[in-house]
Amino acid sequence: MELRRLGRSDILVPPLCIGGNVFGWTADETASFRLLDALFEAGFGFIDTADVYSRWVDGHRGGESETIIGKWMKARGNRDRLVIATKVGADMGQGRVNLGPGYIRTAIEASLARLQTDYIDLYQSHYDDPDTPFEEVLGAYDELVRAGKVRLIGASNLSAPRLFEALAVSTREKLPRYETLQPEYNLYARAGYEADIEPVCAANGLGVIPYFSLAAGFLTGKYRSRADAQKSVRGRSLVDKYLNPRGEGILAALDEVAATHGATPTRVALAWVMARPSITAAIASASRIEQLADLIASADLTLTGADMARLDKASAWKE
Repeated sequence: MELRRLGRSDILVPPLCIGGNVFGWTADETASFRLLDALFEAGFGFIDTADVYSRWVDGHRGGESETIIGKWMKARGNRDRLVIATKVGADMGQGRVNLGPGYIRTAIEASLARLQTDYIDLYQSHYDDPDTPFEEVLGAYDELVRAGKVRLIGASNLSAPRLFEALAVSTREKLPRYETLQPEYNLYARAGYEADIEPVCAANGLGVIPYFSLAAGFLTGKYRSRADAQKSVRGRSLVDKYLNPRGEGILAALDEVAATHGATPTRVALAWVMARPSITAAIASASRIEQLADLIASADLTLTGADMARLDKASAWKE
């Protein structure tokens, strides 16, 4: 399997990153261990999580995903063969996004304890905190890097102007820079990334690890009508956003390309993201073991120029 470099670092990762949002939520501890075992054995040791996963569930406080990953790593003794990414700054009860230096110092200790490790490979700002100057945010990360608690830093959900500003501050103040960005990006949601963010990432050599690579399940092909969408809460929320002529055209193109490879829409949709020149790894998650075959196979699916052109045309966007 081709390994790719995270930004300008010496950390190499597979083209598929395992989304940890499901661990402790739609996959309990036993199911999560089975999923993680299967993925690790298949060569996928790049795992993305966040301290806030899964605080949105009734009775959860956040940290559930990190805790399960930590227990699994401890039980398997495989920490040194994994690349662990987590995030800080989301609302964990403080009432707002918080990237204040004091909060970051406290939050990382909690994440390290839950993950049962003494370092995090990629520590990411989950959301932008316009109330805290980048000098302070990056200064706090600098302390963590110097202490050996963090190898690299990255950002998620950061606009192009703010990313450019953060990179400028890093250069001017000689502070660690964001080596990765985690934006929403998939065959349906292209414009926001390609129009503004991709040029900044490409010009500065950032690694890009997009989330929602399957558009919350729409690109798997399981939601093809309003009747399909009504079968689940997640599906009902997709109706207005995806079930339209453009969305239907994208699914038709996925079906066509999948048929030529004897593959599935899921594999093709992920392979398209991985094939984009600026992308380091696509993030995808699974709650059930039977969903893993498509994720694993997507990393070995090579799309032709004609395949890419067909998918690009169907998903074309206008400014």
